[in-house]
Amino acid sequence: MLAVLDLIGVAVFAASGALAAVHARLDVFGVVVLAAVTALGGGIVRDLLLGITPPSTLRQWPYLLVPAVVALLVFRWHPAVARLRLGVQLADALGLALFVTTGTTVALSTGAPAITAALVGVITGVGGGVLRDLLLNEIPTVLRRDIYAIAAAGGAVVVVAGDRLGLPQVPVALAGAVLVAAVRVLALWRRWNAPMPR
Repeated sequence: MLAVLDLIGVAVFAASGALAAVHARLDVFGVVVLAAVTALGGGIVRDLLLGITPPSTLRQWPYLLVPAVVALLVFRWHPAVARLRLGVQLADALGLALFVTTGTTVALSTGAPAITAALVGVITGVGGGVLRDLLLNEIPTVLRRDIYAIAAAGGAVVVVAGDRLGLPQVPVALAGAVLVAAVRVLALWRRWNAPMPR
């Protein structure tokens, strides 16, 4: 079940990367590359930071196939996908929640200190989007608007705190994921943004 949920998160992030690539008028190869980077970038950075080589997503073919298939579908039917903007945003919130909690859990399982595990969890969640924006020559979205990284940090802290208190891993990860998704959805609904300078 965890692997299926993980692949769903990969598919959602791949769709977001592919839509950004279509909007930037990239060719089909560019759309596939940007979708893969968005979907897998955070996990690859996580594994490299933790010394897991080669990265786990590059050792399992479904993690390479899913972004490619999603990218081609978006490339072909991008007007229809773009109309599902709210659904994509909600799915993105769930994908972020899953990636943050799994990233933090993986970091803790390697014996990483609490603060390191939390940071790695946040990087897992937002890393793909940051790489996507950099490839498109844009300031990363998490640095200029939206309650995104803040929501990720909250979920990572919940997972780390639960681990330090010796609580069962699955309920703690679920609680962290619920927090991330809830904050993200509330931010979308209420149009919350992080404070900016006057």
